[in-house]
Amino acid sequence: MLRERIKVLKDEMVSYAIFVQGMIEKSVKGLLTKQKELLKEVIEKDEPFANEEEIKIEEMCITTIAKFEPKAKLLREVLMVLKINNDLERIGDHAVNIADSGLYLIERPKVKPYIDLPRMSDEAIGMLKDSIDAFINEDAKLAKDVCERDDIVDNLRNQISRELITYMLQDPTTIERALHIVKISQNIERTADLATNIAEDVIFMVEGKIIKHHKEEEI
Repeated sequence: MLRERIKVLKDEMVSYAIFVQGMIEKSVKGLLTKQKELLKEVIEKDEPFANEEEIKIEEMCITTIAKFEPKAKLLREVLMVLKINNDLERIGDHAVNIADSGLYLIERPKVKPYIDLPRMSDEAIGMLKDSIDAFINEDAKLAKDVCERDDIVDNLRNQISRELITYMLQDPTTIERALHIVKISQNIERTADLATNIAEDVIFMVEGKIIKHHKEEEI
C-alpha cells in the first residue's frame, strides 16, 4: 500500500516536472518568436495551475507521512518528492520571470540576435528532464552528468553578460533592453541550478555522498 502511494507521488511529480518544463519552453519560445499570447499564457494560466499543483503534491506528501509513517529509504523517497516539488515550483516562477521580460522585449528592437539564450534554455531543460529521470530510476551516473553540465549553462550566461556589457557601453539606449536579457539568462541559469540541486539529492539518496557542485543560488 505504501509503495503504491509513493508511486502515485512520483507520477504526480513527473507530471508536474513536465508541466514546468513546458512553461520554460513556452516563455523562451514566446520571446524568440514574438508570440505575446504564449507569454501571457505562462503568466495568466500556467502560473496559477503550477502553484495549485505544488500545494496538492505537498499535501499528498504530508498525508503519506502522517498515515503510513514510512521508514528509512521509503521515508527518504517521500521527502525527496517534497523537496523536488518545491524546486519545481521555483522553476515555474523563473518561467514567469522570463515571460515578463519577454513581453517587454518583443515590443522593442533586438539588442542582438538571440543565439546563446536558446542554447542555455535547451541545456537547462535537458538537465531538468535528466535530473527527474535520475530520481525515478535511482541513476547516480545520470545525476552526476547533470551536475557536470551546470558549467555549460554558467559559461553561456557569462558570455551573454560580457557581450551585453559591450553593447550597453557603446549605446546607452540599449541598457534597459540588455538588462532584461541579462535577467532572462539569470532565470535560465537558476533553472539549471535547481536541476543540479535535484541531481545532487539523487546522488545522496543513492550513494550517501553529499556534493556541492555549484555556487549557492542567488536570491
